[in-house]
Amino acid sequence: MKINNQERFARLPDAFLFDTDNTLYPYDPAHAAAQKAVRDKVVNTFSIMPDDFDQAFREARGQVKTRLKHTASSHSRLLYLQRMLEIMGLGSQVLLALDFEQTYWRTFLSNAVLFDGVKDLLDDIRLLGIPTAIVTDLTAQIQFRKIVYFGLDNYFDFIVTSEEAGYDKPHEAPFQIALEKMRPKGDCIWMIGDNPVSDIRGAREKINAVTLQKTHAGVELGTDANAPDASFSEFAALRKLIAKLGFQR
Repeated sequence: MKINNQERFARLPDAFLFDTDNTLYPYDPAHAAAQKAVRDKVVNTFSIMPDDFDQAFREARGQVKTRLKHTASSHSRLLYLQRMLEIMGLGSQVLLALDFEQTYWRTFLSNAVLFDGVKDLLDDIRLLGIPTAIVTDLTAQIQFRKIVYFGLDNYFDFIVTSEEAGYDKPHEAPFQIALEKMRPKGDCIWMIGDNPVSDIRGAREKINAVTLQKTHAGVELGTDANAPDASFSEFAALRKLIAKLGFQR
């Protein structure tokens, strides 16, 4: 673990906030497997070339994100696939869009694996009696499914999705709603996430959180305004820090 601002780690926090995607588990391998499964299914269903799928999907995703901007529905796989079918000249094809979406998420979950030490860390925090919450982008249903799939539904006290908040991070709404739910006894809040803008800069600027960035392959360490107070690659290192601070109190 690399600590950039030692003074911010003088004691344990009054509450923990956690991002989900690419923080508790590596996102890219699960997404790659899921996207391939959908591509293969679409290619076989319509006898098209993989490049035709890629082009139509890329265009559909871009249109949805441009239209919906920083909202939970801008991440909707179902909307991407519906618009993709329309771009391919097939109309909305509701049943197929639903089927392709289910293929994506079924494959995604079967290829998603928690990082080592996540549950051990959450056990440590629970024993210390410190409240926890997930603050995550995307729609509530799929994020709830992920938490249940990972067996984490009894590890967190609260969850706030951008669908509930009305905005993606780094908007202040998701962070503020989490604090309203948790009602921590003090104002020392730790935010643990992977994204240097949404998680790190957002939490520091919106709620003055102590920020810890989870790094691994594909994650760019935040610098300058996006620099975290600490960074770590293994959850075991974070457990050691918490144990040290817990011993001191």
